[in-house]
Amino acid sequence: MLRLRRFYIYHFVCFRHNLTIPPGLSPLYRNFTSNKYRLATLDRLQKIKSAVNSVIPNSREDWKLIADCISVKVITKNNFLLEEGQICDFIAFVNQGEMIYFKPLENGNDVTTDFAFSGDWVTNNHSRINQSPSHLSIKAIEKTELCIIRQSDINMLYREIPLLERFGRVLIEQAYVRQVQLSIDLQTLSATERYQKLLKEHPDILQKIPLYHIANYLGIAPKSLSRIRNSMFGKG
Repeated sequence: MLRLRRFYIYHFVCFRHNLTIPPGLSPLYRNFTSNKYRLATLDRLQKIKSAVNSVIPNSREDWKLIADCISVKVITKNNFLLEEGQICDFIAFVNQGEMIYFKPLENGNDVTTDFAFSGDWVTNNHSRINQSPSHLSIKAIEKTELCIIRQSDINMLYREIPLLERFGRVLIEQAYVRQVQLSIDLQTLSATERYQKLLKEHPDILQKIPLYHIANYLGIAPKSLSRIRNSMFGKG
């Protein structure tokens, strides 16, 4: 402990006075900062590790192989993870933040098709599996941290960890069921019922997603959503 404390003090003094760290200590310094970065990265992988383990258990060796294929990326507000026309070559896990899926229209408007919150998986399966241009865009609504696995690494992991194919199948099944349910809701529920269901599933969505995107997602105009909210909460 005393040695580590002296190490901190010595490097602080060198930094404070713009002094060069002697070559003999540079490897120690590099090793220290490298370990610090590695531990920080491992800490950012805890959520995705829990998400994977909730579907399939994996050994320490398997998880190390998976973790080596994960890159952590931060996307700032209103920047894209995937743009229409690009080929999706990844699956991503939302560590924190919010994202939207949307379809840009020729008139300059967008159609919001889905949301992604902390703990959700993000990808475009149609584009990724068929290696075809994406018909949707995905962007961050606020600063968002993602854990990303590239398709080439996914293919390698499937070969090395056969059980992981079950995990991939579960993700695709969940995405399919969600899209079918969204289609059914759009045809059978009223706008008010769809809004109530959305609030039940995501109680804090109003604090995270602009009303314009919520109205767009529900398939109604923002003014219609305002009337629904006023009616539900007894305003006006």
